[in-house]
Order: sequence, then structure tokens, then C-alpha cells
Amino acid sequence: MFDPKTDKFPYPLETDKHYLKLHMDRGIVFDTMYPYIDRSVSFRFKQGVIRFLLYILAFPVSATRMGLRIEGRRNLRKHRDLLRNGVVSVANHVHMWDYIAVMNAIRPYHSNLLAWAPNINGENGTLIRLVGGIPIPESGVAATKTYLKALRKLLREDHGWLHIYAEGSMWEYYAPIRPFKTGAAYIACDSDKPVLPIGFSYREPGWIRKHIFRQIATYTLRIGEPLLPDKTLDPRERQRDLTVRCHEAVCRLAGIDPKENPYPPIFRDSKRVDYYTSTYGVGYRGSR
Repeated sequence: MFDPKTDKFPYPLETDKHYLKLHMDRGIVFDTMYPYIDRSVSFRFKQGVIRFLLYILAFPVSATRMGLRIEGRRNLRKHRDLLRNGVVSVANHVHMWDYIAVMNAIRPYHSNLLAWAPNINGENGTLIRLVGGIPIPESGVAATKTYLKALRKLLREDHGWLHIYAEGSMWEYYAPIRPFKTGAAYIACDSDKPVLPIGFSYREPGWIRKHIFRQIATYTLRIGEPLLPDKTLDPRERQRDLTVRCHEAVCRLAGIDPKENPYPPIFRDSKRVDYYTSTYGVGYRGSR
């Protein structure tokens, strides 16, 4: 167990805020001219090299370091005809390396990732881009339109995979599932694609991990069943409904009963995290 209010994990008061500090700003401007999905030959070559290194090095190293267990890959096989036509996936964001875990879990699919723009501008920005990172522009309506056009092409024409952390930020070892933003549901509804929920839960570490490596918990990643937009609803209610169902699915995959959550599942309804003061920290929810 740990206290979520310690200095090591200084969770902010709003559930989408970041607490890790960036030490570099490369000055990249994410405007209408920026290639949100880079299809150049040189970029794709470098991306291919990185993907090879992921398979032979990053996947086994990160899985060992996280104590990762992957469950539910049968759902990828069960729904492969649906997933191969494009999909949006969502997960709780609880570790610096959890996107590597997601890429490992969904192989042989290759995914793209919506990323906080300052991360792309930061010291790890080049690597984040090469593993599929797409910055979310903050420079105005025109840039947002260009970015959304690129996402539509990725999902509708390229039948790609887009991963989104609907909580909006990374909070290490945080147990509750924070309120979701509606962006993932908006993108899925706009492109008429399913959403695949993925949930991270925690297990108590063994003696060596706990006392030698000072690891707080180990991780279980569970892949759920795809969720489809409800076309009987009007567009706004369709997005809300899909957001709520995604949040509930990720809760269940993380070993949490959605009915036990004393807060709204949608970010705009509740931005604060007062509820975490009454939780059990890691709590080792889910797998044992």
C-alpha cells in the first residue's frame, strides 16, 4: 500500500493534469502544416527499425520490469474481422511504459497513440513519434481540424489502430479509474469504429521486487470486448453513452465494480479527485 498524497506521487487536484516535469522544449509548432501522421519514406524506415527493436528488446525488458501479465488476447482473435477495419482502444494510464505493454499485448497489430503535445516537444519526443505518437494540437481551431482530418484518414481509409488514454494524463500506480474525456468516443463515433477497452490492474510484488527493486506493484493488462457506438442515439448522446460504457468496461477489466465509484465517469462532469483520499492506493485490485 502507499499514500497517494506522498511527494513521490503528487497527484494534482484535477484528474487530467500532469505532474511529471519536462526538461526540454524543442520548439515544434503543431499547426496546419505539421505532419500529424508522417508517411515519408525516411520516417517509415526509422519506424520499422524501432518496431524491430521493440519486439526483440523493449517488449521483454518492459514486461520483466513491470512484472507484466497479459490476459484476453483471445478477444483479438475472436474479433479480428472487426478490428482489422480500424479501431480505437482506451486504457487507464498508470506507468511510464504502459504504452509499450499495450503494443506488446495487441501484436501483430501496429498502433498509433494520441500524445500530450509537450511530450512530443520534450526530450523523448522523437521516440514517442516513432512508436506512433500523434500530438494533440493546442494552437487553435485550424490545427485541430487538420489533426482530426489525419485521424479520420487513419481510421477510415488506412483502417488503422488508434490508442487513447481517455483519463488525459499518466498517474503512476493510481488505482481508481479517473473520469474519461469524451474525445475517444467522439473519434470512434465520427469514424464509425469500435472502441476496444484495456484495463491495467495491480498485483502484490514478490519479495525480491519489493525489497531489492523497491517495486510497489506488478501489473496485469486485460483486453476486453469491442464496444460499438449506438447509432439509435443522437450524436451527442451517442458519444456520452460510449464514454460511459468504455469507462465501465475499463473499471471491470481493472477489477473494479463501476457501481462502487462515487464519482461521475465523464471529465466535464467532475474534474476533481477528492475521492482518492478515501481509496486504498494501489490496493492490488484484480489479479493475484
